Amino acid sequence: MIPADAVRFAWRSIASQRLRSFLTLAGIAVGIAAVILLTSIGEGIHRFVLAEFSQFGTNVIGISPGRTGTRGGTPPGLPTSVRPLTLDDARALERVPGVIGVVPTAWGNAEAQARGRLRRTIVYGVSAEALEVFNMRIAVGQFLPGEGADEARSFVVLGPKLKHEIFGAENALGERLRIGGQSFRVIGVLVPKGQFLGIDLDDTAFVPTARVMELFNRDGLTEINLAYAGGVSAKAVAAAAEGLLKSRHGRADFTVTTQEEMLSTLSNILDILTMAVAALGSISLLVGTVGIVTIMTIAVTERTHEIGLMIALGSRRQTILWLFLGEAVVLAVLGSLLGVAIGFGSAQLIRVVVPALPVVTPILYVVLAVASSAVIGLAAGVLPARGAARLDPVEALRSE
Repeated sequence: MIPADAVRFAWRSIASQRLRSFLTLAGIAVGIAAVILLTSIGEGIHRFVLAEFSQFGTNVIGISPGRTGTRGGTPPGLPTSVRPLTLDDARALERVPGVIGVVPTAWGNAEAQARGRLRRTIVYGVSAEALEVFNMRIAVGQFLPGEGADEARSFVVLGPKLKHEIFGAENALGERLRIGGQSFRVIGVLVPKGQFLGIDLDDTAFVPTARVMELFNRDGLTEINLAYAGGVSAKAVAAAAEGLLKSRHGRADFTVTTQEEMLSTLSNILDILTMAVAALGSISLLVGTVGIVTIMTIAVTERTHEIGLMIALGSRRQTILWLFLGEAVVLAVLGSLLGVAIGFGSAQLIRVVVPALPVVTPILYVVLAVASSAVIGLAAGVLPARGAARLDPVEALRSE
């Protein structure tokens, strides 16, 4: 049988039972569309979360007090023998090879008051290097000057939302802002940075670290952040920083985390999530598989006489096998193309209707979904096709 006749044979069989064929196509299409839609949402969330963490720079190493171990950390409020990280530790870390910026960080929640307006906000204690280390930009004025802890003056740099809530549209530079029990002079306003995992980074105030430690009566830092030069090994810098702090503390009572490690772990978790939702979507493909098996089995039963006639006229059993397999594959491929169109369309519709929800369609999953539909068509058509090829021509011709 020539290929053109084989195609006509398969198409005539599909077209003769339009409703049954459409329902089978719909089963495959729903499965493919579900895979594309779910993986698009998963991939979008994946990229969104990584971008959220990367907005503070990727060449960053964080050092926090307390050792993360198999027995867990010390619950907040309980006595601990962990030595706190100090400003002297931060100054010592400036000597680590490859380090280009050190930001000793402490923070707390306090009320900010000026011009009769009061607002509770997050107050971050940082150094002058925070502007570059955390990829922040100044909109008006300047950032905190590079002063030592002993000489740090009571300056404050405001996030744009905090500035607007307290000072409105007026110029805030030079104004006095009372935070807690201390008075600070406004010297700058930051460019909007948005939210980070639910925290509004624009509703914040940045003051020198020493002033925050006084304000909240802290004897240690919340964290020390190191920025290292591009091309320098993060592991080498982390190892050098860990060795220096060990020599100062006498033991490793702190935790060193590189941005690369955190992003890698987070990326692995999000990859598993994307694959999990893809697996859930592919369950719908099983429905399509059952539909193909059903329609092909019925087709063999209904066309037994036709199959017997073909064999009697000299058609090889292998030809019969491939005819029915081809019909199953055509059903699966047509269903997958319909599913791709529905999946892409639904993803774009969600992007328009819910712009806050990131939707990115991974091409790899689309290719895998279409390829799997062809495999499903082959697998689902094997048993019915083999049954058709093994029919006895005499018995088949006797059937009605």
